[in-house]
Amino acid sequence: MSSSPLASVLFVCVHNAGRSQMAAGFLSHLAGDRIEVRSAGSVPGDQVNPSAVEAMREVGVDIADAEPKILTTEAVQASDYVITMGCGDACPIFPGKKYLDWALEDPAGKGVEAVRPIRDEIRTRIEALIAEIDAERGV
Repeated sequence: MSSSPLASVLFVCVHNAGRSQMAAGFLSHLAGDRIEVRSAGSVPGDQVNPSAVEAMREVGVDIADAEPKILTTEAVQASDYVITMGCGDACPIFPGKKYLDWALEDPAGKGVEAVRPIRDEIRTRIEALIAEIDAERGV
C-alpha cells in the first residue's frame, strides 16, 4: 500500500463517462475525505453520460461537473486499489496494487431507467469496498 495516510482508489472504464464516474461519485460521497478517489478511461469520452448524471442526482450524488480523463500510468502508480470496469488489457499492472474487475453493464446510450440498476449495483460494491478498506486500515 502507499505511504499516504489515505487509501486511494482508481476506477477505470473505457470512456470514463458512466460506470467509473458513478463509482467515483459514490465513493467520494460515502467515504468523505477518508479515501482518495480517482477515475479515468482508456479512451475518454467528451462528456459524462447524462443518464448517469441524472441517475446519481436521484440519490443525492452530484457528478454533473465531472469530466472524463485519460488513464495515465501515474494515476495507477498513485493508487492502492485499481478497479476496472470493462477496460480490458488497457490497464497497466504494477506490483503492490490491489486489482479488482467489476463486470458491470455499460450505461452508454441507455436512458436513466436502464442506468438505475447499474447505479444501484455500483453503490452496493462501493459500500463493500469501503468496509474492506476500513478493515484493512483498522478504521
